[in-house]
Amino acid sequence: MKRAEKELEKAQSRREYISEMTEMLPFHSEIQHMEPLDRVNGFDVRPGFYTFAGATPIPNGVCFTVQSQGAVSCELLLYHRKESEPYAVIPFPKNYKIGHVYSMIVFGLNVEEFEYAYRLDGPYHPEKGLLFDRNHVLLDPYAKAVTGQSTWGKKVSENGYRARVVRNNFYWGTENWPKIPMEDLIIYEMHVRGFTKMAKDVKAPGTFEGIREKIPYLKDLGVNAIELMPIFEFDELSEKREVNGKELLNYWGYNTVSFFAPNTSYTSAVEYNREGMEFKQLVKSLHENGIEVILDVVFNHTAEGNEEGPFISFKGFDNNVYYMLTPDGKYYNFSGCGNTMNCNHPIVQRMIIDCLRYWVTTYRVDGFRFDLASILGRNEDGSPMEKPPLLRALAQDPILGDTKLIAEAWDAGGLYQVGNFPAFKRWSEWNGRYRDDMREFLKGGLWCAKGAAQRLIGSPDIYNPEIRGRNASINFITCHDGFTLYDLYSYNEKHNEANGWNNMDGSNDNRSWNCGVEGETKDPEVLHLRHRMIKNACTVLLTSKGTPMILAGDEFGNTQFGNNNPYCQDNEISWLDWSLMEKNEDIYRFFRYLIHFRKRHPAICGTCERAVCGLPGVSIHGEHPWEELPDGEAKIVAAMMAGHDEKRGRDDIVYIVINAYWEMMVVHLPELPDDKHWAIEINTGEEGIGYHEMPVKLEQNQIYIGERSVMVLIAV
Repeated sequence: MKRAEKELEKAQSRREYISEMTEMLPFHSEIQHMEPLDRVNGFDVRPGFYTFAGATPIPNGVCFTVQSQGAVSCELLLYHRKESEPYAVIPFPKNYKIGHVYSMIVFGLNVEEFEYAYRLDGPYHPEKGLLFDRNHVLLDPYAKAVTGQSTWGKKVSENGYRARVVRNNFYWGTENWPKIPMEDLIIYEMHVRGFTKMAKDVKAPGTFEGIREKIPYLKDLGVNAIELMPIFEFDELSEKREVNGKELLNYWGYNTVSFFAPNTSYTSAVEYNREGMEFKQLVKSLHENGIEVILDVVFNHTAEGNEEGPFISFKGFDNNVYYMLTPDGKYYNFSGCGNTMNCNHPIVQRMIIDCLRYWVTTYRVDGFRFDLASILGRNEDGSPMEKPPLLRALAQDPILGDTKLIAEAWDAGGLYQVGNFPAFKRWSEWNGRYRDDMREFLKGGLWCAKGAAQRLIGSPDIYNPEIRGRNASINFITCHDGFTLYDLYSYNEKHNEANGWNNMDGSNDNRSWNCGVEGETKDPEVLHLRHRMIKNACTVLLTSKGTPMILAGDEFGNTQFGNNNPYCQDNEISWLDWSLMEKNEDIYRFFRYLIHFRKRHPAICGTCERAVCGLPGVSIHGEHPWEELPDGEAKIVAAMMAGHDEKRGRDDIVYIVINAYWEMMVVHLPELPDDKHWAIEINTGEEGIGYHEMPVKLEQNQIYIGERSVMVLIAV
């Protein structure tokens, strides 16, 4: 047995070596015979590989490559772990610079024994955006791992950020990516820490490993993609403060420190020079269970902030290249976070593409959701571009060819592009119109009926299928930014006092309804109504055309106690309360049923051919079939979806009816072809769980639908 284990270990070691050297294969034979050409400050060196940005380990040393358009000199600093002063300073020889790129191989380095950083010198003219200062110790923009905060909420040192060299030696085996079509995705948005921090059945709460422990739950629920809020290295202590005795942090993580490095405080153990191993294992395990991984990425700004912010990396390398600057050298702030990345500058564009390629090839992620993506389409002067080169390059990049690209199609500068995002027939969008129209109609905004009907059938009014295809709309009613679904029907107003801004932060446009009582109550009638409203939203979301996205915890009634902007709340406000699973079991069972219902009906997903019976693929109805909804108020919105299910050899026909009115309504149903009958499978207005595993067959084409409820019928 021991011999077999040793052979397995040797095989694994060989695989790891092959994996690590894959990116250097074009130069492999050259590397094997390399010898030092110079000696600088006691180290043997030679010119490196100029096209490999960052620090790349090779068998007998490390290749360091960085670029700066404005610097006149560059020094490599080497540190022993956690030491405040470098043990070596190695200037790049002048002849090691080609164009604006510095590259140097340093021989004899053991990657597990040092940390590194840079110092650059050059002109200092703030009014021109030039901020070179040799006193600043700078983090490598391409750092694959960052030192400093491996324990959440604790500052390890005051020495600033440094990078570590990472061995890319994870063995993926024969893993096959799920490659789930966009129309079949059911996305589940979560925060890595908050998802399992209060989960009593998890051994490593608040970590990547904690999510891995919860895979059986995700699989049973039925979701097939998780969307992770930022996991790039960020500083949760950047806005540390205290309000009413509670410590507040930058919990959400929308303040990137390093785009290529995973957040080390999300691991259950320290991973010296093997950063990313736990996250890779999570991705591998999710893929093995048919679940994709989408990352929420933040390229619109960085943690360096405005003129008062720290020097971490980009300001010291090329401030006027990486950031959008006003004519007098100040920072444009289309992000609302102090600075705005100059995404369509060729250097920044290349870095973003390199970054996404790295996460796809090295971490095998399946897609990206781009925070405030409208910024990615702004020119260097901040003006919107008709055909932004970055967005086009991402849409047409061959390595990203199978990768989901999802835009949050607005920014803090007022550029709202939902339905008009430069998509190049490739991008999908968070459909903010879906959220707003559905929220409004479901709470009784009868004037919004026509908008709700369009959202139900895939928003063809804003996403022309001939131009955008049928996968442009990511439908959501709630997300991390705003009320949870439970709070949407428990609060009329936001309650963000705990954030310390006198309840001035967060959106005032919530389109919520407290069902008669603000906040928590024991009134059984109010609670019953709230549960019904939650089920209404769930039903509509999971029977709408487009890709649905669920906020983690909504499936069991998680609450943020009325806080619609808990970006700073690393506590029970933001952490999922898993004890609510028992209290709100009916909600969980309903969500689970609807997810699996969606999967059984290709007519909803749009994955089947036109119905043989001749019914259109989608059609909108009112209280009577085929009637046009009025321009004003309408109490009933109904939609029929039809297609031919090739796997089952029959037509699949689904009819959704929404009664947003506060009284029972009579609804007449369309005639069905041949000997088919309508059968009720989901009815949120009846007593009990709200669905029938054995649909109730109707003998007539007329139903009574209860007040504020949703019904789903199928043709049998």
